[in-house]
Amino acid sequence: MVTPVLPHQNNIQQIGYKLLSMLNFKGKKGEEVARTLISACLWNDSVESKSRAYGVSPQTVRNYVEKQGMEVIEKLLERARKISLKVLKGVKEIDLSIDWTTKTWYGRPVGGLGSSEEGNSWNYATATTKFNGKVLLLAFVTQVKGMTKEEIVKALVEQVVAMGFKIRLITLDAGFYAVDVLNFISQFKYIVAVPVGDVKVFEEFDGDYTTNSKRHRRDEQVKFRLLVYSKEKVRRKSLVYFAGATNLDLSKREVLDLYNKVRGPIETSYRNIKAFLPFTSSTKFVFRTLIFVLALVLYSLYTIFKGEVGREEFRLLLILLFPDLFNPENFTFNVIETLIYTIDLFLRR
Repeated sequence: MVTPVLPHQNNIQQIGYKLLSMLNFKGKKGEEVARTLISACLWNDSVESKSRAYGVSPQTVRNYVEKQGMEVIEKLLERARKISLKVLKGVKEIDLSIDWTTKTWYGRPVGGLGSSEEGNSWNYATATTKFNGKVLLLAFVTQVKGMTKEEIVKALVEQVVAMGFKIRLITLDAGFYAVDVLNFISQFKYIVAVPVGDVKVFEEFDGDYTTNSKRHRRDEQVKFRLLVYSKEKVRRKSLVYFAGATNLDLSKREVLDLYNKVRGPIETSYRNIKAFLPFTSSTKFVFRTLIFVLALVLYSLYTIFKGEVGREEFRLLLILLFPDLFNPENFTFNVIETLIYTIDLFLRR
C-alpha cells in the first residue's frame, strides 16, 4: 500500500474558517446560514435538508441569501481570483480557455432567466488557464436571457485583462462561433471550434474562409483560416467531420493538438465544480448563483492541494478536520460514515 502524503491539517482547517468569514451574513442567524450553505456543498446535499440541522428554516436561509447574496457573491469571486493570482505569481502571459456550463434546475420554471425561455437551464461561463497542472479560475459571468455570446466573451476577457495578464491564446468551443465573437477575438491569437454544418465543408480542408452571415454587412464579415478534419465512427463505419477557425500559422496537427491542450482542462474544472454544488428548491437568481459560486470557490481551494490529495479526499478531510461546522447532534454519525469512506479511498491508492 502506498502511504498518502496529506496536507497539514492546520491548512485544511484554515480553509474552513476562511469560508465562514467569506459568508459573512449580517443578522443573528447569519452564522447558521453560512454553515448550512457550506455543509450542503461539502456533503453534496440539499440546502433545505442541511438548514434543519442548524436550527434555521429553509425560508430563513433563502431570506438571508436573497437580501445579502450579491455582496457575498462578490467576496467569493474575489477570493477565487486571489487564489489563482497567488498560484500565477510572476506569470505575465497566459493561454485562456472560455466556455460555459449548463445547470438544469427541475421544478417550477423561472421566467426571464437562464438560457431557455422558461429559465429551467442556466448558463455559467468562466475563463480559466492551466498552470503547473492546476486549472485556475480567472473570470466568471452568469448568462441571463438576452445576453449575447459576444457580451459573455468580452466580459470574461475584460476581467482577465484587468488582472494584469497578457493573453497569448484564446480557445472557444463551437457554441461561441459567431461573427461578432470572431470580430472581437481577432485582436488575439485564437482557435474556435466551428459547426461543420455552418461552413458546409465536408472534406479534409485547410484554407481561407470568409463568413457569410445574413445578419451582418459585407464589411463586418470575418476572414479566417478554416481547418476541417475527420474521424472515423467505428460503429457506423463512416467519417464524422469537425472544423476549427484560427489565425495561427502552425501546421494543422499542431493547431488541433494545441486546441485540445488548452481547452480540454476547462471541462474537467466544470465536473469538479458541480461535485461541490448542492441542491435547492429555490428558484431565485441570486440564490442559485451564490451556491454555484460557492462550489466554484471550493474547487479553487481544492486546486491548492491538487497533487497531494484527490477531490473527494480533500472534501472528506475538510469535513473531518472542521467538525464544528456541523451540528453536534448529527456530527457523530456522519463523521464515522465519512471516516470509513476516507480510509477506503486511501486503501485503494
